[in-house]
Amino acid sequence: MQTQRIEYDDAIVRKFVFASVLFGTVGLLVGVLIASQLAWWQMHFGLPYTTFSRLRPLHTNAVIFAFVGNMMFAGVYYSTQRLTRARMASELLSKIHFWGWQAIIVAAAVTLPLGITTSKEYAELEWPIDLAIAAVWVVFAVNFFWTLAKRNEKHLYVALWFYIATIITVAVLHIVNSFALPLTAFKSYSVFSGVQDALVQWWYGHNAVAFFLTTPILGIMYYFMPKAAERPVYSYRLSIVHFWSLVFMYIWAGPHHLLYTALPDWAQSLGMLFSLMLWAPSWGGMLNGLLTLRGAWSKVREEPVLKFFVAGVTFYGMSTFEGPLLSIKSVSALAHYTDWIVGHAHGGALGWNGLMAAGMFYWLVPRMYGTQLASKKAADAHFWIATIGIVLYMVSMWISGVNQGLMWRATNPDGTLVYPSFTETLLAIRPMYVVRFLGGTLYLAGFVLMIWNLLKTMAGKRPVVAGADVVVASAAEADPEAGTLGDVITGRPLWFSVVAFGAAAAFVFVPLVPAVILAVAVLVVGEAAWVITRRERATGKPSWFGIIERRPLAFTVLVLVAVLIGGVAELLPTLFVKQAVPETGSAQKPYTALELQGRDVYTREGCYVCHSQMVRPMIEEHQRYGEASRAEEFIYDHPFQWGSKRTGPDLHRVGGRYPNLWHYTHLMDPRATSVGSNMPAYAWLADGRIDVELGVKKLELMTRLGVPYTAEQLATAVTDQRLQGEAVAKDLASQGVTVAADSELVALIAYLQRLGRDVGVKYGIDEVKTSAAPAPPPAAEPSSTGGGI
Repeated sequence: MQTQRIEYDDAIVRKFVFASVLFGTVGLLVGVLIASQLAWWQMHFGLPYTTFSRLRPLHTNAVIFAFVGNMMFAGVYYSTQRLTRARMASELLSKIHFWGWQAIIVAAAVTLPLGITTSKEYAELEWPIDLAIAAVWVVFAVNFFWTLAKRNEKHLYVALWFYIATIITVAVLHIVNSFALPLTAFKSYSVFSGVQDALVQWWYGHNAVAFFLTTPILGIMYYFMPKAAERPVYSYRLSIVHFWSLVFMYIWAGPHHLLYTALPDWAQSLGMLFSLMLWAPSWGGMLNGLLTLRGAWSKVREEPVLKFFVAGVTFYGMSTFEGPLLSIKSVSALAHYTDWIVGHAHGGALGWNGLMAAGMFYWLVPRMYGTQLASKKAADAHFWIATIGIVLYMVSMWISGVNQGLMWRATNPDGTLVYPSFTETLLAIRPMYVVRFLGGTLYLAGFVLMIWNLLKTMAGKRPVVAGADVVVASAAEADPEAGTLGDVITGRPLWFSVVAFGAAAAFVFVPLVPAVILAVAVLVVGEAAWVITRRERATGKPSWFGIIERRPLAFTVLVLVAVLIGGVAELLPTLFVKQAVPETGSAQKPYTALELQGRDVYTREGCYVCHSQMVRPMIEEHQRYGEASRAEEFIYDHPFQWGSKRTGPDLHRVGGRYPNLWHYTHLMDPRATSVGSNMPAYAWLADGRIDVELGVKKLELMTRLGVPYTAEQLATAVTDQRLQGEAVAKDLASQGVTVAADSELVALIAYLQRLGRDVGVKYGIDEVKTSAAPAPPPAAEPSSTGGGI
């Protein structure tokens, strides 16, 4: 053995901290702007690039991937080097990772306001940027695992487990959800459609929250919180249970975002079940963090860093209680599509991620510059300002969401709606939108105060060069507790887990009595394995988990297996969609070329942000919107447009409900048709023109995705677009409105008139005026479909 001095690469840590603070400011500014737009529609400024529906994806991407992402990388790079007692394997890879990630963020900031989007929540970036994300993530993974391979500390600390799970799972999620066929450099279509696409998207969407916003921050908690408290982690054994149960269970819970939709009931129930089970490991992690402060609670009063960490972990506990609560079907029936979900999401993002980030910055920056924090009083002020801001935000959204849910479902004794006009709800909750704006503004103010404090801390200081003296073992000196590959493969915990999973599956496929007998046998074997393992530990033999902790490859493979089990099971409907999603009515007919063009305008303008296309099987929704949506009605929707929030009403049955003139008026001046609407006007659509030749290419690409367009339809696509557009323009002209037949506005109207129907605007020899379309359901009135973005 020999001792040598290593110097840590903290320059990359400082870069990621600066980037996180910079983009965090941008993300919060955009968030405050769009919050103001919900309260005061004039804040859209009449520009296509500043509408709520285009800026909201920018806000979410900036907060998740720019603010929290850069903070996560800073924490990972700093802690990994100390936990492995090794410098990052490659300074070049670290730099490529940093600059590549910032380039991706800038690309997102440019493309999203321009309307270049896939329309898939938290995955809106188009295919060239998706490829860049994959490449940069691989660079990060190679650098991380290379560092583990050359580590001087053989034991993998708990924080590293969570980093490994993050790197592996995010890669799997991103690759699968990004499968698409490109049309141009700025447009692609998901290879999945309808129910398949919805399931894949929310498998990704839920687990992006789990493995990008949760597991890496838990790793940061396990490193920085004990450091700040100067106490060891409360329970190593609890951290093992926390990690493996969280990694295995989280991946199953995605379908709880799709309760009461056209998703098969078994998939919805599976998602709800695993969401409820997540309560246990999530709260186990929270308690492990808070109990780490045993004997050090007096420091919380004095140290702002600990205030942020304690509050952050507490918000984590609140969010992981509320998430399973919202996954219960009866609760979801009230809360889904409402502002309650928005409050829940921001409790996690601002409370858990935001406060943990602030605590880490306040602890990290002074140490990297060899000084003390410039002002603890300012940090304390930041803490209280941010906490009050979060509370105002969450409480206002809880009140707003419950109010929305109750008003939407309120019916009279005769079954009619108490509030038939959707805008009645918007007017009722407007004060809560003002409070939401104030809460977000307070949080931003606290963030700006933190920036001043950090800049003052760094002023006039030079970064310190941190390092450590490490004992480097020669290749011939084996780790006595490393075990062998055979020990890993034959370890009782691994086989016990396999048998236990088989026993759980048996409850589905085996009669009840044999399944119960098998489950009891598994418990007996597990108890015996635990006793034997304790005896082995008493003799000094390393435990199975102790062995894999020293084998990063084996550990990573087991994490991958744990993730893939749930992922494959959850995505079975995408593999066997015919069996999993039986048809209960007539299937969807393919869109015409003009309707497909209008659909792309719909996604470009972000209409999916505030409008759903999924009528749930509830009496009040039938009264308001019409027949419940069926799975087979979306088989040609690449991508799906079910939405996750109703700032405006559902649109799946809007086709034929209103004449073309109503849609034209609503898009040009929403308040002319829907008093109280906070929707921006889309006057620029009248001046925009569709690319007719590109419409043909879209149909050709759709045939490659399985949409059954005939050779004749492809050959006449240009003519058909012109004729259908002229049918809409002619109808409008008959009522005194002049608009070009090839305008984006006409294409969007054609798409809206098609929703929920086999045939939209007729043209050619079958041309009829859609103003003579079927009347809406008795309970509906024109204003009930207006309002909201």
